[in-house]
Amino acid sequence: MAAPDLLFGLRNNFYLGAYQAAINNSDIPNLSSDDSIERDCLVHRSYIALGSYQLVINEIDSSAATPLQAVKLLALYLSSPENKETTISSLKEWLGDPAIGNNPILRLIAGIVFVHEQDYNEALKHTHPGGTMELHALNIQIFLKMHRSDYAEKQLKIMQQMDEDHTLTQLANAWLNLAVGGSKIQEAYLIFQDFSEKYQMTGLILNGKAVCCMHMGHFDEAESLLLEALNKDAKDPETLANLVVCSLHLGKQSSRYLSQLKLSHPDHVLVKRAAGAEEAFDRAVQTIA
Repeated sequence: MAAPDLLFGLRNNFYLGAYQAAINNSDIPNLSSDDSIERDCLVHRSYIALGSYQLVINEIDSSAATPLQAVKLLALYLSSPENKETTISSLKEWLGDPAIGNNPILRLIAGIVFVHEQDYNEALKHTHPGGTMELHALNIQIFLKMHRSDYAEKQLKIMQQMDEDHTLTQLANAWLNLAVGGSKIQEAYLIFQDFSEKYQMTGLILNGKAVCCMHMGHFDEAESLLLEALNKDAKDPETLANLVVCSLHLGKQSSRYLSQLKLSHPDHVLVKRAAGAEEAFDRAVQTIA
């Protein structure tokens, strides 16, 4: 009989965006040394997701295992723009080291960093070989950002062969359905609905349901889901961005949400697009003046 998966609940909380719950329920007895490292990685990545970069940087020292060192690099990368160049340089150095370069967490963190840099080809160099559910899920996100849903579908099939019921497989299926659109939107909605019935309601699940509702033209329902998500985290970039879009469709004022997004996440794609549109408008006005 297979041994029980002691980290199942912790992983699930992390994957579905219940970061504080992951941290609060991380004191798990009788873990092997490998499981302890995985647990510590998930806890520190949860702190990173909550914006507690400095805590992670302070807690992981130079004697920690490679996966934890990789997580610390992610915290350094995200903590300030000044750190980006040196962090990417260290990352490339570690990836080139035959002793540790193939570590799945190191490759995952490399993928996450290069996705932030919008260097998708560089990200895929490290993530494409796969090997873990998280790496395959990240591959799907990258392919969808590249508008290659055909490649994303191939990755999803691999995940379904590995474990069809895995939370990440279900999440990835929903992402792909949203990208494909049409009748697939309803399937994506049902996946998020299933999550909301089984697990703690999180901003990630609420945003997933809301985006499906917007695709189906149900903007009032989307707005109520997004306001519930905003109550959970008033600075969440996806919630604010989705509220901007939803408010515009409802003919409501969206400038406050856009202002909040600009303040808390100035690099968000919606902020950049809005700035680009404002500049284009200003140029057009000047040509007429």
